[in-house]
Amino acid sequence: MCGIVGYIGTEQAAPIILDGLSKLEYRGYDSAGVALTALGMERVAVRKKAGRLANLVQDIERDPMPEATVGIGHTRWATHGKPSVVNAHPHTSCDGRIAIVHNGIIENFAELREELEGR
Repeated sequence: MCGIVGYIGTEQAAPIILDGLSKLEYRGYDSAGVALTALGMERVAVRKKAGRLANLVQDIERDPMPEATVGIGHTRWATHGKPSVVNAHPHTSCDGRIAIVHNGIIENFAELREELEGR
């Protein structure tokens, strides 16, 4: 299981995403992350931490993320791959313009990797 939350609106996204993740933490407490974006941002701002959601919240309180009105968040229960920052979501594209989260194991990852590397 994992907890996934998203927000698009006029309010600042980070507090809304973090509040949503706090309600979903029971679905995953191995790591947590958030991705934020807004008009004019060239790259998605991403912050991830291993461990409980409190680790991420404390990190953002120490070093606030940029203002943004769009975001996604994720709490992870590690069913495949160890709990770590590298395995935490959101994952980003190579250019940093796209961030995704997902629930579960991507069973055909090897085929997808081969196809993408072929491009």
